[in-house]
Amino acid sequence: MADRLQSIRQILVDQQLEALLISQPENLRYLSGFTGREGYLLITAERAVLATDSRYVEQASWQAPLFEVVLVVGEPEQTFELLLDRLFLAEKEDAEHSETMLLGPGSAPLPRLGFEADSLSFATYRRLEPIAERRSLDLVPTSGLVEELRMVKDDGELREIEKAVAVTDEAYAHLLNVLRPGMTEKEAAWEIEKYEREHGAEAVAFDIIVASGPQAALPHAEPSDKPIVQGETIVIDMGARANGYNSDLTRTICLGTPPDELRRIYEVVLNAQEAALAGIQAGMTGAAADALARQVIESAGYGEAFGHSLGHGLGLAVHEMPGLRRQSAQILRDGMVFTVEPGIYLPGRGGVRIEDTVVLENGRVRVLSKAAKSRELGSKRR
Repeated sequence: MADRLQSIRQILVDQQLEALLISQPENLRYLSGFTGREGYLLITAERAVLATDSRYVEQASWQAPLFEVVLVVGEPEQTFELLLDRLFLAEKEDAEHSETMLLGPGSAPLPRLGFEADSLSFATYRRLEPIAERRSLDLVPTSGLVEELRMVKDDGELREIEKAVAVTDEAYAHLLNVLRPGMTEKEAAWEIEKYEREHGAEAVAFDIIVASGPQAALPHAEPSDKPIVQGETIVIDMGARANGYNSDLTRTICLGTPPDELRRIYEVVLNAQEAALAGIQAGMTGAAADALARQVIESAGYGEAFGHSLGHGLGLAVHEMPGLRRQSAQILRDGMVFTVEPGIYLPGRGGVRIEDTVVLENGRVRVLSKAAKSRELGSKRR
């Protein structure tokens, strides 16, 4: 956490900010270690304050030893006032009437206090704005400052992701052993969730998708009471969470013999994924990575049926930087963890998606997911 604080303080210098207000929960956890879902951080070059309510204050005191923890009661503007008061008093103790005091009187320009525009609602901003004006502060919207740091995982973060991946792989193998025609999509999804929670996951990473038949043509379908039928594609999208870090896995299977068209698109999607896994390199953009798989699918005549991006970053959030999509200029670097998940979806008939969690190491992709996948679609035991 000390290294992360140092990194964000360097960003304050680079962005010409005197302070940064952190409200996004994953960013709060990343910088402080605090796992509660309610709180704010206020960070300056010298100070680090964490404000939370009575439900979490004791937890915060031992999870975030590098932060001064303060108890707050009331609405966001009252929390903001308390944070500024605490910071002002601390600064005043260090330098009475100093021209460098963050909140003291001084000459223009006004001290700049950054806030996370992607997290803080406009309604909350409007409530904080008059407080900042009264304190002679310039509220500055920021975007992606902490998320940029989170893109590259350290060894400890990677270990937690690997734990989540391992539980997910095991849960998928368990599902293949119990899946039968007539089982509903909801029952299959529960088999996954139950297994993950009983075998080391603190939670599922997201709502599990089990989508069969025409439902498989919906990339974000919800499990239903529909029974699983032989000859239909079944898209299974699942993940687990370990110590806050997530995995993401998709496999497409079929009980029995699928229609020729679905068998064909399975081969196209698998070829597209293999092309991306082999071709992604550190230094390329997210758009270039996306193109590796998209070219395969477009060449097969299914370009319009691949509507989503190739992949997304993975860590404390299920979807985070970097983005592997057509317009992404983000540069891929060693230490980044992301998904590779091409898909083809045929409305009314079915769909195929194949997804692995990977990490960039030594300039190339290392696939973390070990769940089996076949060259052909058709048997449930992949």
